[in-house]
Amino acid sequence: MKEENIWKKAWLLFINTFTVSMTANSGYAIVSVYRNRFVEKYHWFTKDEMDDYVALAQSCPGPVAVSSSMIIGYQSAGFLGAFAAVLGVIIPPFVMMILVTYFYTFISTNRTVRIFITGMQAGVCAMLLDVVLGMFKGIVKMNKWFYYAMVLFSFLFVKLSGISVFYLTLICIAIAIIRYFLIVRKAGENL
Repeated sequence: MKEENIWKKAWLLFINTFTVSMTANSGYAIVSVYRNRFVEKYHWFTKDEMDDYVALAQSCPGPVAVSSSMIIGYQSAGFLGAFAAVLGVIIPPFVMMILVTYFYTFISTNRTVRIFITGMQAGVCAMLLDVVLGMFKGIVKMNKWFYYAMVLFSFLFVKLSGISVFYLTLICIAIAIIRYFLIVRKAGENL
């Protein structure tokens, strides 16, 4: 990739992650907007690639918005892209935390601010639903009972067990590895 293209992409990454971070106040809501921007608007990735990046970001420690920004930035423009995307996504909440801390008494007692925050919750729910439905469409597209079973198992694990999601991640990784080796073994037998 040419040097000027890397700088242009890094700038676009910074501007997009900055503006998205200013308006979407949840990691998964941000991921939904990223999908619209980087898949549908810029055509930098396919929907399947973006789903893979989201899954990878979810498995990384820390906020999913930062992890997904770093992955998308790196895949778009290397280290500079990752740096620009992460910087863009962390500046707005950082500044907002400073402002909220400074004006906490005013914010916590202001009725108008409370109404505004309550209204924002509906928008965030819609963006989260978009992420979930987008990821589920990928599962439906594969149309395999195994993936439906994994979704159901994961949902029940989270809702009923009370055990850390970290262990669910380890279980899913182990199941995926076992399944991979079973498929490879079966393919070897068919040769």
